[in-house]
This record gives sequence, structure tokens and C-alpha cells, in this order.
Amino acid sequence: MPDTPRKPQYKTSFKSTLTIGSLFTGGKASITPDEQYLVTTIGEDIDVTDIHNGKRLFRLNGDTEIITTFVITPNGKYLISSSRSLTVKIWDLKAGKCIRSFKAHEAPIIVMDVDESSTLVATGSADSTIKIWDIEGGFCTHNFRGHGGIISSLKFWKDNTRWMLISGADDCNIRIWDLTKRSCVAVLKSHVSIIRGLDVSNDGNYLLSGSRDKVANLWDLNKKKLIKTFPIYETIETIGILSPDTVISEVENSIGKELFYTGGDNGIIRIWDLQSGKLVKAQDPEKNTKYGISDIIHLHKSNYLVAITTDQNILFYDIFSGLKRIKQIVGHNDEIIDLVYVGPTESHLAIATNTEQIRLFNIDSFDNNIIYGHKDIVICLAKSSDGKFLISGSKDNTARLWKINVEAEAEERIKGCGICIGHTEAIGAVALPNKSLKFCITGSQDRTVKYWDLSQADLSKCEEEYRPKALYTHQAHEKDINSISISSDDKTFATGSQDKTIKVWSTDDGKLLGTCTGHKRGVWCVQFSPVDYTIVSSSGDKTIKIWSTNDFSCLKTFEGHTNTVLRVSFITSGLQLISSGSDGLVKIWNCKSNECVATLDNHTEKIWALTIRKDENFVASGGGDSLINLWQDCTIEEMEARVKEEEELILKEQDLSNYLLKKDYKNAIMLAISLNQPFRLLKLFTEVLNNRTEGDKSITGSESIDNIIATLSKENLEQVLKYIRDWNTNAKNYRTSQTILHAIVKSFSSQDLLEINGIKDILDGILSYTERHYQRLDRLITDSYIVDYSLHSMDLLGPLEQNLMEED
Repeated sequence: MPDTPRKPQYKTSFKSTLTIGSLFTGGKASITPDEQYLVTTIGEDIDVTDIHNGKRLFRLNGDTEIITTFVITPNGKYLISSSRSLTVKIWDLKAGKCIRSFKAHEAPIIVMDVDESSTLVATGSADSTIKIWDIEGGFCTHNFRGHGGIISSLKFWKDNTRWMLISGADDCNIRIWDLTKRSCVAVLKSHVSIIRGLDVSNDGNYLLSGSRDKVANLWDLNKKKLIKTFPIYETIETIGILSPDTVISEVENSIGKELFYTGGDNGIIRIWDLQSGKLVKAQDPEKNTKYGISDIIHLHKSNYLVAITTDQNILFYDIFSGLKRIKQIVGHNDEIIDLVYVGPTESHLAIATNTEQIRLFNIDSFDNNIIYGHKDIVICLAKSSDGKFLISGSKDNTARLWKINVEAEAEERIKGCGICIGHTEAIGAVALPNKSLKFCITGSQDRTVKYWDLSQADLSKCEEEYRPKALYTHQAHEKDINSISISSDDKTFATGSQDKTIKVWSTDDGKLLGTCTGHKRGVWCVQFSPVDYTIVSSSGDKTIKIWSTNDFSCLKTFEGHTNTVLRVSFITSGLQLISSGSDGLVKIWNCKSNECVATLDNHTEKIWALTIRKDENFVASGGGDSLINLWQDCTIEEMEARVKEEEELILKEQDLSNYLLKKDYKNAIMLAISLNQPFRLLKLFTEVLNNRTEGDKSITGSESIDNIIATLSKENLEQVLKYIRDWNTNAKNYRTSQTILHAIVKSFSSQDLLEINGIKDILDGILSYTERHYQRLDRLITDSYIVDYSLHSMDLLGPLEQNLMEED
């Protein structure tokens, strides 16, 4: 017999498995000497992150003021940081703990450098002074004054047997300080702008300086004179000399040459010959980029140059291969506008982040890519059914097609394969077909939809300048088009607009088939059902609606979000919906009952983006809080755990019955407490008390129960006292509750009872009902109510029993 199709399992529970947030918000970034960890500033904190898998090792919590700079000692043992609070902190990098802090200057520290022995750190401040500190001792060894402006660069240098410090400032001067003489031994003047970088040649004879005056100067350190000036033709922000054994495979005769690198406002790393000043190699510029380079880190072991960009990204370039980009780390995501799963196994996320670039995240590793091409902010994304192609719409009025090969090397993973030009305003919605990549549809703020013919193109050739033709253009709506969805058979498509309507069109000729009206505010999202002739829509009126594609009537309305519903989609073979809104929540709905069965809360701002993996085991959401959350369906796990828990409960119930039958009071009492069954426990105590034998001197009617009560843990004792409070509300249970209370008070000291959480409220509840039943009982709660109760408890229980017997 053929297999019976399995009924889809309703989803009722998701758990957050990964949150992708910012790891660099601008300022200083560095890499540890062993090249294992990335150290970055996050506002007032510093993060230490594994450079290979992206896992944060620890966060060094600041003092609520922005970090101005930090430096790592060459031995990798310490990190020294400073903030706008003027405090310097020395951190143990292995333990992630601050071991010393002190105030260093009268103004914020701008730059730092550590000597090669990792014993001294130099700090340059906005107060125009330079101080040198003993790292282990935390005391100041030198205080240099002489610059007439903010200190902008520092470099330790060993001249034979003497330690020297070289400094640059915004007074355009370079000063050389002798640490032994504690004085300035030379002032080098040539630059006409702020000094941004200093480095000493490998033989120690020359100084290289870079400035925002767009030149690099080479100085003779022995004669303290300028030798050469190299025009760099860009504002220099960082400069450094490469190792003497550096080889660039693409450059002839690079072996043996002394080379230096520069980075600045052009956003390009360039390598120069130190002797001739000629350009040796420059990285290939990224298209339509606007970033500059604020710093470059030279990784000696890997032979990489790592560029820190002004848009908070970290780019790795291999020197040997001619500055080929081999890795990218996205430091900060702006507001997440859209995201989709891509790749054959949907192992990556393509993300639009309120910038001109598209980010490609590898979910399983720390290897990311930035897709350059658009000239303005990317608004929307859509993927092909096989996940190998992506389309993006932008405020530059174009839509671009991309081929994605996640298995290729970094620079080959994403390639442009076409650009759709024709809209007169920003493109707010794009869609690709579900069956074959023969067309794409775009919708714009110019109120039109365009059908682009891709049937004659070979997109696999990645001809970036290929321009598809628009076979038809229709004035579709009266306001901006926010969403486009293509049906599973590719025969129809739907559009949602700010004009509050959803329209359904024929794909072949763009003929309008029907209009769905009913929303009171703009429609943000439309999606076809994968199995039925229905469409789901979400709106600014806080509702979700399901529409029939036969007569375009509203079939159902879902209410539950407290603000605009921005995204919605069918899941579970059309039996459920998943939605996200401006209230920062993701909700799961059952279509049949209109019931919200789960709410996922891990965002603090509106959730613009929501995408579901094909197997529906994972959902990704992104929002205005710059966070991306990955949610895993754990419905089956929870069901299995619930079934297991119920089975264990049944077994425990059976054990409890067996213990009671055997009069195994110890196990019975402990099991009743763990099962939270106060009635069974009350019944047990009452039965033992009623069957007390003549001459029995125990409190409860059984010495074994007295002993059990005396050995209760603090948690179990708290639970039993709460039971007594509840039992005491019923006069029928007074004798049992007061007897057990007597046993507790006699077995535990007042100090033991005072350590129980909420003991006063518990005893207040017990005594209030005792007083209500027996007016002759003096009130016992005083400032030392537990001590008083302990003293009087034994005398109290006898009269209580006698009074009740007289009343009976």
C-alpha cells in the first residue's frame, strides 16, 4: 500500500538559537598577536571575539563613557583602554578582568602605544601631553610636554641601547623623546596637517610618517633630517612598514624590497616602495563604495592587511596574492530592512541594512560578504526557488540580479548578472518566479509594476551590464507599492500598496483580475497560499486578512498585534501564519481558529524583515534594533518532553501510592512535596495523627515523621509551611496543620526559620486564620515573632486542643 501522506504538524513553539548583533560600532579595533581574537569597541564596552567562528569570548564592561582608544601588549597578556571619563583600565586578556584603573590625563586619551617588551605604555592626550606608564606597577614614569595640539600618533623605538618615543600631533610636528634623558631630542617639521601615522624601518634607521596633507615623509633617524617626500594623493589615516620578507606574487622583484602601506579617505589599501615612493600594488576598488579606511592592521603570521572601514566593517586582504580580499566581517548592521535565506541548502542570509550594500551572512561561520553595486539604500530582496539567484530593489531606482555561489572563494561568491533600469522612483518590491527564472517583477514608488523578460538571458554567465527588457508596465496603484508575491504556478501575482488595496494580476499580460478592499490603512505585505486559492495580507491597521482569489472577498481577519503588521506568510502547508510587526513581536497563528498560538519576543524595535527556511525549521527576523534573530521550531521537542514528563508523573504517582501502602512515610512525604500534592500530604499527616497509639510521645503521632520533618531542606520546609498556611484556612484541618507547625517550630531554630524566603508573610497567614477561629489566642506577631512563637508553641497547642474539645 502507498504511504499515507503525513498530516502537517502544527507549530506552537520556537526558541531563539542565535542573535546576530553589532560587534563593532566605530572607533578602535585590533587583533591579538596570536591572530586568534578580534578586539573591538562597542560604545562604552570592548568585545573580544573569536576571529574564526564569531563567538564572543567575553565583554569588557566600561564605565558608561565612550571608549576613546585601546592597545594590546605584544605578548598578548594585557589590554589597556581609556574612555571619555579620563580613566585608564588595564585588563587581563586571558581572564577578561580589570586588574587596575587610574586617571591619566586632564583630557581624553586619543592614542596609545606599547613597547616591544610589553612593560611600558605611552598615552597621548587631547591635553597636548604624553605620559608613559609602567603596566605592571600602574605608575607614571615619564611626562612629556612640548606639542601645541592634540596628540595624534605614537611609536616606541629603540636606538641601539636607548629607548625613544616618537610622537605626532595636530600642530603638524613630529617630536622624538629620549626616555633616558627624559627630554625632547628632535623636532621634525615638514607636514602641514595632522600626523596620522608613524613607523620605523626594519633596520631602525628611518622614520616614515603619514599625514592628512596627502604625503608620506621619510626621515633619517640618525641625522634627524627629511630625506624624501612621497605624494600619496589621498588623506592618509594610517601608514605602516611591511616585514622585510614580504612577497607579492603578482609583482616582479618584490623580494627584498622594503615596502609600506597606506589607507585613507579613498577606501583603498595601497603598497608603495619605501626607497622610490612608487606604487607597487593597490587593491581592486569595490564598486559604488563611499567608505574610507580609518586603520590598517598588519597580521605578520598570516601576511594579511586588515582594513578597518569608516562604515564599521573589517576587511581582510592577502598580501601575497596581490591584496585579494579573502574575508569580511560586518561590524555593525544598521536598521534591518529585509532578509532572505539563500544558497542551495539555505546556509546563508542575504540582508538589506539601510545601506547601499547587501550583506551575505554565513550562519554557521564568521565568514561574511558585502555585496557592492547599488548607489543608494537597498529596500527589498527576493530569491529564486533554488536559492542561487537574488534580486534587490533600491532607492537608486534600479533592481539588480545576482548569482550566488556560497561554495566559491570570497570574491567569487556573489556576481552581478543584470540590472533592471526603467522606474523613475525607488523600487519598494521585487519578486522572482517559483518554477523557472524566466522573468522578474518589480514595483515602485512611481506606482507602476514592470514585468522584465529574462527568458533570453543566460544569467549563469554573470554579465553584470546585461539589461532585461520590460515587456509591460502598468499603473498599478494610487500610492507606493510595498509588496509583490507570485503564485506557486507563476500564473498570477499580487501587489499590496499604501492605498489600502491588494490587486491580483495575470502574469502573462499584466491584466487586472481583481481588487481586494477592506484594510483601513496601507498594506505592507501580501503572500499567496502554497496550497489554496487564497492570499494573506498585513496592514497598518494592525490586522491580518486572508482573501479568496476566486471572488476577492475577505475570508478571515486576525487581530492581536498592537501596532502595524509589517510581514506575514503562510507556514505549515497553509494551515498557519507567521507575522511580525512594529510592536517588536513575531506571532504564530492557526488559520482555522484565528488563534495566536505563540508569540516570539526578542526584539526591541519594529520587525521589518521576516523569512522562513524551506523546511520551516528555522525563521529569521530582523528589525530596527539592528538585530537578526534566528528562531528554531521546537514544537516536537516540547511535545516529547511533555509526554516524558507525564509518563514520569504517572510513575511517581504510582510510587507514592506504594509508599503510602507500605507506610514508608519518609519517601511518601518527600515525593508528595516534589509532586506538589498538598492534599495527599494532609491526608497522610491526618491519618497518622488520628491513629496515634496511647503513650506515644511523638508530636505528629509517629517518631519517624518527626525525624523526617526535622531533616527537611530549606526549600522543602518553605513548601510545607505554605501548605500549613493553606490548610489552616479550613477549621477541619486545624489540628493537623497546628501539629505539623508545632513539629517544625520545635525542630528548627528561629534563625533557621528566618532564612526562609517570605517567612513573615507565611506565618502572618497562618496566625491570622488561627486568630479568626480562636479569639482567645493572644496575638503573637511582634518584631521577634518567630522567637515568640518558638517560646510559646508548646504551651499554645495544648490549650488550643482543649478549647476545641470543649466547643465540640
